[in-house]
Amino acid sequence: MLKRRDVQDAPALFSLMSAPSVFPYVRHKAYSVDQLYFLTKQTIEAEECGELISRTIVDEYFNPIGTINLFDIENKTGFLATWVGKPYFGKGYNKLAKDAFFEEVFYQYEMDAIFMKIRHNNTRSLKAVLKIPFVLHGNQKYPSVFQKINQDAFRYDLYVITKENYSSHMETIGSVKVQ
Repeated sequence: MLKRRDVQDAPALFSLMSAPSVFPYVRHKAYSVDQLYFLTKQTIEAEECGELISRTIVDEYFNPIGTINLFDIENKTGFLATWVGKPYFGKGYNKLAKDAFFEEVFYQYEMDAIFMKIRHNNTRSLKAVLKIPFVLHGNQKYPSVFQKINQDAFRYDLYVITKENYSSHMETIGSVKVQ
């Protein structure tokens, strides 16, 4: 479901990113395929420097359908940003991508927490985050992070997935499957 970012995927991703139901929610917006080539190259270089983790979400035929990223990595934490193209809405790709990404981020990269800031008017992202059984509402638990993402005005709620909650949940699922 995931692969490392590749500049060859820029045309397909740009086509999906450009949809009005997707574009407003993409963190690093590109206004042309050439700009997405450039942004993808920058993303790959930033990952090589340890500044972020970025993957392309692919379908069962390995076609690029979106991206999932951990930005602003600091003190073993970072911010999750993900998008999937409109033709793939509601088909389970977002969940599959997140499951694979969380596993990689927590166990290969040894991150402690993944933050998600959800804009109040982004009902699609809010519904997606509330489907994650190990997510916590972070406004009060992480007040400095909450304040940082809402410096100008209160526009975002903060959610967090800790490695501890994720691991506990995965152990519970594992013990249920074994029985």
